[in-house]
Amino acid sequence: MKYNGSCHCQNIQFSFEHSEEITAGVHCDCSLCKRKGAMMSNFLLSPDSITIETKNDSLSVYEFGTNVAKHFFCNHCGIYTFHQTMRKPGHYRVNLGCVDGINTLILNEEIIEGSKF
Repeated sequence: MKYNGSCHCQNIQFSFEHSEEITAGVHCDCSLCKRKGAMMSNFLLSPDSITIETKNDSLSVYEFGTNVAKHFFCNHCGIYTFHQTMRKPGHYRVNLGCVDGINTLILNEEIIEGSKF
């Protein structure tokens, strides 16, 4: 299945394919993710399996701690869209709240213990 997503102002848009319908996601309990409150994909995307398009120099990145994980957000509307993971550097999880047609309020969820890193 092909999925499309974006930040709120549409300056960041992304697309990817996943082998099945998205019915679940993950929350991370690290200090940043708890504050974001976003539900992320429970699968990883390789760099060549996600297409990212940006307008108006909108894509910004936030790093902390080890600076391995890279949290991307729109510097215009402030929405966190995706990140490169600490567990598998260079691979992405997407904010499912940014994906068209996904209602994160009804998805099954799992907690990732990011606070242990």
